[in-house]
Amino acid sequence: MDLQSFDFNFRLLDIVDILLVAVILYYVYSLIRGTIAVNILIGLGLIYVIFLLVKQFNMHLLTEIFGGFISVGSLALVVVFQQEIRRFLIHIGKNISVRRKNFLWSVFVNKKTAESDHHAHLKPIIDACRNLSKSSTGALIVFAKYFDEEYYQTSGEYMDAHLSKRLLESIFQKNSPLHDGAVVIVDFKIMTASCVLPLSESEDLPLHFGLRHRAAIGVTEVSDAVAVVVSEETGEISFAKDGNVNMNISHEELEELLNASL
Repeated sequence: MDLQSFDFNFRLLDIVDILLVAVILYYVYSLIRGTIAVNILIGLGLIYVIFLLVKQFNMHLLTEIFGGFISVGSLALVVVFQQEIRRFLIHIGKNISVRRKNFLWSVFVNKKTAESDHHAHLKPIIDACRNLSKSSTGALIVFAKYFDEEYYQTSGEYMDAHLSKRLLESIFQKNSPLHDGAVVIVDFKIMTASCVLPLSESEDLPLHFGLRHRAAIGVTEVSDAVAVVVSEETGEISFAKDGNVNMNISHEELEELLNASL
């Protein structure tokens, strides 16, 4: 075979095409990583491989069965992954909005002013976590980049309140009607309290993890939020991000992690 018959022309647009596909695949993977959607996707991939094998061996009955399943595969994918597709589209739109806001903020506000303002916003959170830790009062605080009304508001009490140390502490007091569930903070405002979060389905979590830790890991697996947990049993502070959790961190470490994440 003459190698000169092959066309090896590689355009700049081909490189851009490959990079865009890689970015899309990365975003899709980041959204479904650590969730049951990964197992579903693997199952669909196995079905497609089986279809190719039975077709290659001319097994007509199985080919018709698997071929009929694959022919409606695109519709099945939309139905099965509707939540992931929705989060993917929201993730793209909200990230563009957040980056635009951060760019405008960096243009009109100098770095020292921004750092001072950020420290002032974090101080009531750090102080509240310190006091909750001392009194071994259980707490779960979620920091989301945007407020998804359907995702958060339907399972909690909508507040849209100014963030303060006393308000956080009063929410998580054992006699408070809102102490169960999570507080969701967006742009340093308390949006909801007593919010029910999805629990992590990971089988690798330690057995001693309670509902708060599993909920903190679960919400960071399915979104780009981060979560802070104060243990009711030990008073230890934990920080969860991207499905991973840092256990028994100090107040200084908590402030550094929140600074880096927010």
